[in-house]
Amino acid sequence: MPPTTTLDVPVTTYPLERFTLPNGLRVVLAPDRSAPVIAVAVLYDVGIRSEPPGRTGFAHLFEHLMFQGSANLEKLAHFRIVQGSGGTFNGSTHLDYTDYFETLPSGALERALFLEADRMRGPVLTEANLRNQVDVVKEEIRANVLNRPYGGFPWLKLPPVMFDTFPNAHDGYGSFADLEAATLEEAVEFFETYYAAGNAVLSVAGDFDPDHARTLVERHFGDVPARPAPPRPNFDEPDLTAARHDSYVDRHAPVPAVAAAWRVPDPIGQRAASLPYPVLAEVLTDGDASRLVQRLEHRDQLVTSVGGYIGFMGEPFGVRHPTALVVQAHLRPGGSVSPVLDAIDEELERLATDG
Repeated sequence: MPPTTTLDVPVTTYPLERFTLPNGLRVVLAPDRSAPVIAVAVLYDVGIRSEPPGRTGFAHLFEHLMFQGSANLEKLAHFRIVQGSGGTFNGSTHLDYTDYFETLPSGALERALFLEADRMRGPVLTEANLRNQVDVVKEEIRANVLNRPYGGFPWLKLPPVMFDTFPNAHDGYGSFADLEAATLEEAVEFFETYYAAGNAVLSVAGDFDPDHARTLVERHFGDVPARPAPPRPNFDEPDLTAARHDSYVDRHAPVPAVAAAWRVPDPIGQRAASLPYPVLAEVLTDGDASRLVQRLEHRDQLVTSVGGYIGFMGEPFGVRHPTALVVQAHLRPGGSVSPVLDAIDEELERLATDG
């Protein structure tokens, strides 16, 4: 008889351990011994929507400042330590959170925890670092928005059409005037307010022993000063009462593009009601068999590409209310927006009526 073979069944559940340090830092441990790699991430509950009026882009600017040295490390030391250990690192600013992470060989777990704890104690905030990073962010805006085809489309262009309040409608990259007006005192206040241990979550995933990891977390983060989370702003605003439209000229774009969005239920306060919408986005635009790809690309040949997702940054489970289902498409040369929007409306009506 032929030998019996055993199929490897993908793991669908992972052990999780959660605890909170006395200083308020929430910790999640997710051991996975399948590869000799660990990842450490710290997520702070502050993002683009928390920026004050007149300081657009400040959350992203502050993300840059968190890489300019920390309590016990000079500028660029974080980079050298991670890369010299064979790892990678990054950070990113989102609507409702900012995150920082390292991925390293499993033997470097304590190194990663030390790095994140050190900048949680305090980044090096100086006038020179601030002015330098303002220039870096301005160059990033030039490269990613101002001098790039479809730059900021639709994540910067659609919210001001859809929303009325400053938190939801303003430019998350920021205006040059607001960035240049940022002060060192404002940076210090931003850190003291939002980068508190009580406003953060530390997660550790990968090849480690949970008891050992807990000991290391307590060793490096336990003496970070305790500061409570700030009051959470209310970003809600009334739903739309009528359709809204706008357009602008992108001189770098070779063909027109169109984006449409619909308000969807609160992913936190109305979790059950919100869950069908990520599925709807997949049904509409994921793969050649999806409704809008079949209709717009293959049958009617109105567009060269179409995509759909939840949240202006494509994060169905990483955003608070209000959020939206977004559909975007690039038209064929000489194409018109109206037939595309009409076809989308027809497909949505067909799905709602016929299932």
